Amino acid sequence: MTIGDLDPAALWLAGGLALGIAELFVPGVFLIFLAVAAGVTALTVWAIPDLPPVLQLVEFAVWSIVCVVIGRRWYRDFPVDSDAPVLNEPVRRLGGQVVTVTMPIVGGEGRARLGDGEWPVRGADAEAGTRLRVAHVDNGVLLVEPLSD
Repeated sequence: MTIGDLDPAALWLAGGLALGIAELFVPGVFLIFLAVAAGVTALTVWAIPDLPPVLQLVEFAVWSIVCVVIGRRWYRDFPVDSDAPVLNEPVRRLGGQVVTVTMPIVGGEGRARLGDGEWPVRGADAEAGTRLRVAHVDNGVLLVEPLSD
C-alpha cells in the first residue's frame, strides 16, 4: 500500500487535523487558518473524488489565502482588555515618566536622563537638573512638559 492508494479526502482531513494540533503546540494563530483550508479542501475532494492533485493544491492555496485574510481582519478588530495595554510597547510606556534634564533644553531641544539612559528631548527651555514629565514619544525623542503639582 502506497500513499497514492489512500483516499485524498482522508489525507487532506488528516493534514488539517495535524495543522490544528500543531497550532496547539506552536500558538501563533496562523496554522489554524491552514487547517481550515485543508478541511475545506477535504470536503471538496470528498464531493469531487476525481479532482486532479494540482487543482487540489490550487484550491488549498486559495482557501489558505482567504482564511488568513479573514482571520487577520477578525483578529485586528478583536478588542483585548488588559491591565497593561501597552505592555509590549515599551516606548509608549514612557509616557508619564519623570526625567532629569542633563543637557539644557535650549531652542526646544536638549537631553535628559530616564532610568539608566539618556534621551533626546523636546520641550520648553529648561536648565540642567530640571525634572520634567514625558508627555509623548515621537520617533525616539521624548516630548516633555513641566511637572504638575
